[in-house]
Amino acid sequence: MKKSISYLPSTNQRDLNFIVETVLQRVPQTEMIILFGSYARNDYVAYDEKFEFRKLQFYVSDYDILVVTSGLSEGLADKYLDVVETLYYNRAKHPDRQPPIQFISEDVKKLNKYLDEGRYFYTQIKEEGIMLYDSKQFKLARKRKLNFEEIYQQAQEYFEEKFANGIEFVNLTNDSYNRHNYKMASFNLHQACENFIYAIRLVFTLENPKQHNLTKLFNSVKQYSDDFAKVFPQDTPEEKRLFKLIKTAYVNGRYDPDFVVTKEDIDALIPKVGLLRDITKGICEEKIKEYGDKN
Repeated sequence: MKKSISYLPSTNQRDLNFIVETVLQRVPQTEMIILFGSYARNDYVAYDEKFEFRKLQFYVSDYDILVVTSGLSEGLADKYLDVVETLYYNRAKHPDRQPPIQFISEDVKKLNKYLDEGRYFYTQIKEEGIMLYDSKQFKLARKRKLNFEEIYQQAQEYFEEKFANGIEFVNLTNDSYNRHNYKMASFNLHQACENFIYAIRLVFTLENPKQHNLTKLFNSVKQYSDDFAKVFPQDTPEEKRLFKLIKTAYVNGRYDPDFVVTKEDIDALIPKVGLLRDITKGICEEKIKEYGDKN
């Protein structure tokens, strides 16, 4: 794992040094502090502003920080980190330009279990992360080759989580629809699609790089079933319009006051998302059964 943040501007280095020092002061038994995400990958946005949706929008990339502890009671580290977050924000002279901070905390034994099992989120943190602090008392585990029973268990777990999320967003779509909030219904349908595709990617690969672009998401799973072409065929101008609508709903459905979604649009999109749901359920259950048969 990398250890240097010398490539970052001095202001970001000062921020991160303050965070490390404050965590070490406030969080007992901190063993490691790891920077991950855009600042670790060096593809962060330092500050961006543009006039969008009839108002000035600001964007600054978050600091994503994993704090690894040992021997703390469940949830106690998070309470301490809330204090650190408050201290961090209180020192900001220009809040709009200050990178937000996002903490996650894990016990070192649990983290090493996740790494040993190749859990995609933590494996990615280890691969891309930068070690800001290391007590040297523990070593991070290496990903090992899983047997089919473990693959089966992980695939089943991921499927149940993401498929349930997709169903929940379908239910939220119905709620929004019944209240005639068709813009929010379009966003919820986008999220349903996203979670159904996440379920497929995780069942078939046990990995799921973060992505919201529906074109890229569908392209990433189309190899697993020819039926995906039936969901959003885009063989007519109207089909292309509907796909563009649900694709842009991730942002526009929440923020754009001029984004127009009609009842008829949602009536046309709901069966498509229902078809995606059914395809997801069928191919995922078949793949999970295949893993189970190899145990």
